[in-house]
Amino acid sequence: MKITLLLHNAYAIGGTIRTTFNLAAALAGRHDVEIVSMMRHREVPRFALDPRVRLVPLVDTRVGSDDMADPLFGEPALDFPAAEKRHHQYSRLIDVRAAQFLRATDADVLIGTRPGINVYLARFGPRRALRIAQEHLRHDAHGKRLRAELARHYRTLDAVVTTTEADAAVYRTRMPLPGVRILAVPNIVPPPAAAPSDGASTVIAAAGRLVPGKRFDLLIEAFSAVAAKHPEWRLRIHGGGAERARLQKLIDGLGLGDRAELTGPRSPIEAEFAKASIVASASDAESFGMTLVEAMRCGVPVVSTDCPLGPAEIVDSGGNGLLVPCGDGRALAGGLLELIEDPALRRRMAGAALASGHRYDPEPIAGRYQLLFDELRATRHGRARRRALGLARGRVRGLLRRVVRRPGGAAG
Repeated sequence: MKITLLLHNAYAIGGTIRTTFNLAAALAGRHDVEIVSMMRHREVPRFALDPRVRLVPLVDTRVGSDDMADPLFGEPALDFPAAEKRHHQYSRLIDVRAAQFLRATDADVLIGTRPGINVYLARFGPRRALRIAQEHLRHDAHGKRLRAELARHYRTLDAVVTTTEADAAVYRTRMPLPGVRILAVPNIVPPPAAAPSDGASTVIAAAGRLVPGKRFDLLIEAFSAVAAKHPEWRLRIHGGGAERARLQKLIDGLGLGDRAELTGPRSPIEAEFAKASIVASASDAESFGMTLVEAMRCGVPVVSTDCPLGPAEIVDSGGNGLLVPCGDGRALAGGLLELIEDPALRRRMAGAALASGHRYDPEPIAGRYQLLFDELRATRHGRARRRALGLARGRVRGLLRRVVRRPGGAAG
């Protein structure tokens, strides 16, 4: 079977790229697998790609490329949803190349990995192929306009896959899609090459994009309370982003310049987590929580905010880590201090974290995708009937609403 995964930019750094590469490698043991990247801005990917997996870029955005000279390169995208936050990175040339590729593909399974690409998949992907939309963002992270457009297109697909059971439940409730299988499959996080942490360091690590939603400001403020009691401990935040200058100013203002460090991006992150004894996350929201699993795979307990939606499905609070209320800096500091001041508890949680990380091994998750492919093929005709019936009912409801809204159309 031929499987094609569609990515925004396989040459960049990000959790979706990493987990797509991991899934492609896991599926390549059984299938012919390729990754199609909508764009390419550098010569080779930043993440290592399994040699069994082909990488096909559609548009070369490197300075001086032939694609940049194409007149369509300078025109805004029309097919990629305008309400999608990456719309400004898309051009009419990407629209055209994506449509051409999808119309000509001989893939048996097509998997999109972000909302706008899933719209491409719904509009141009061949109906004979299984067409699956992965959602690496939460349903509620999408604006109202985008959700309305996704609902219109997603109802023509075979499946929508979220990363958490909680988000799958939200999609089933708020975006009914007759005939479309909605389910959760977690991301693959393979065992790291680095040896597990020995728990001897006095380092708290964190990682992610330096953006407001990750609340690194809250983590830094919580760490200032930790540092006051335990000045030997250090905080290392790995990642880049627009908040770097503001966060550095906060570190300096709290007098933490020699104890808290913004290191910039690190890849692979596991090598840094293995040097830590605690990994912290202060996010307001997480669609999954890759860094939490990556920390556990390194034998490091985590202290995380209990934000929607991912952490509660990853962290067994009191078992392999601690969950604290979202947005509560005092509680976050308290969780960090609890692990710092109780080395025996920290060691026990580290062992539990290492054991629980096996839930994200490649083979079981690739197996879940294989079961999904088999199920979708077996239920294709029944789902098509449910989809047609659902669309017919939707048209009738829409017609009735229009009749009622007309002057004098309301029934008594």
